Amino acid sequence: MNIDQILKTFNSHTNKTALIKGSQTLTYGELLKKIKYWQNYIKENYIKSAEVVALVGDFSAETIALFFALLNHKCILVPLSNKTVEEKVKEYLKIAEVESVFIIDKTDSVSFSRLQYSADHSIYNMLKQKQHPGLVAFTSGSSGVPKAAVHDFYQLLAPFGKQRSALRMINFLLFDHLGGINTMLHILCFGGVLIVVEDRTPDNVCELIEKHRVEVLPTSPTFLNYLLLSKAYERFDLSSLKAITYGAEPMPEKTLKKLCHLFPTTKIKQTYGLIETGSFKIKSKRADSLLIKIGDVAWRIVDDVLQIKSDTSMIGYLNAPNPFTDDGYLITGDMVEIHGEYLKIIGRKSEQINIGGEKVFPQEVEDVILEIKNVAEVTVYKEKHPLTGNILCAKVRLIDEKEERKKFTWRLKQHCSQVLEKYKVPVRVKISNQKQCSVRFKKIRYEIEKG
Repeated sequence: MNIDQILKTFNSHTNKTALIKGSQTLTYGELLKKIKYWQNYIKENYIKSAEVVALVGDFSAETIALFFALLNHKCILVPLSNKTVEEKVKEYLKIAEVESVFIIDKTDSVSFSRLQYSADHSIYNMLKQKQHPGLVAFTSGSSGVPKAAVHDFYQLLAPFGKQRSALRMINFLLFDHLGGINTMLHILCFGGVLIVVEDRTPDNVCELIEKHRVEVLPTSPTFLNYLLLSKAYERFDLSSLKAITYGAEPMPEKTLKKLCHLFPTTKIKQTYGLIETGSFKIKSKRADSLLIKIGDVAWRIVDDVLQIKSDTSMIGYLNAPNPFTDDGYLITGDMVEIHGEYLKIIGRKSEQINIGGEKVFPQEVEDVILEIKNVAEVTVYKEKHPLTGNILCAKVRLIDEKEERKKFTWRLKQHCSQVLEKYKVPVRVKISNQKQCSVRFKKIRYEIEKG
């Protein structure tokens, strides 16, 4: 699969709708015209193949057209979100050695400028020699400097060579997220309709599903929890939904079971993928189970950590050590439990908390706290302590904020003491009315820990 093949697919659907954003509707024929315009612009402005080009925006007609035009020109593309703060964008541009940048604002106006960086990294040279387009994706960097993962874009396209159904989907994940790019390709490579969501609140997303008869909602567990808390599903007709897919972070069991109960005819599907590997097939034991089987890729478990060998894996990091073993397996950092022929991902090894020599996974404690009445969301984290090294803390947002705090804290500790080992019971409980997620609808664990 290459860009020319994708453009041929577009050409076979010229009169079909490709994209809906607000009141704007764009057909595949109109998208092709925009791609052609930007292909001419690239040539007229002497943008070279293998040039490292940043594309700052969100999913829109111009952003998507530029995306395909630049990759067809065999550039190395760095997609960045216009929701990212300016200082962070500057950091990304520097790390990726970006040579030129397109910025697309909320009105779809485009500006182009040259930067002072010179891209001479050995990974970029590998792509240049192969004459393949590249794509750079960043890790969150929440626990340090973000790592820049470089992919051969042709390898990322490999899974799209097999024909699939054309679907109407919301592209929930942001433009700089590899999952967001993957969703866009899944929609457009098969002649589907991409519905752009600008306001990622439960009511707005549900309104779009009802209005445009959306068939698939790919999102995060945090958003799904907010959807359940808001009860927006009661205010809109979501009967068109064939599937809800979730990934990017751990799913609380309580949220999953409630979701399956409320959407009995909708397929609830867990996805798994990393910035370093792209996504690949997994199969859940049941819709309401977090146990999975991994397919399509080679995998193994070493010291309770999942290792994966995939054709869609990155070439390497620009600014971090090689995470691959000598025989080509990526050390994912995800800790797993084996349940017969199934696996359960229990958390990131880096998120383990050491309490007096004992290891605690925040997700396990959070799942127990979510069982308590009146809990909207919770984040478990650590604080430094002179005797034990760390103490376990929980930041809780209540559904009904009128509940007396001392009474709730007592209820929480009582419940946890009955279910968990003593060292897993939070010592300190903070109650806050602030939401505990980022603009990406992912839990902001590190930010809460840093205070």
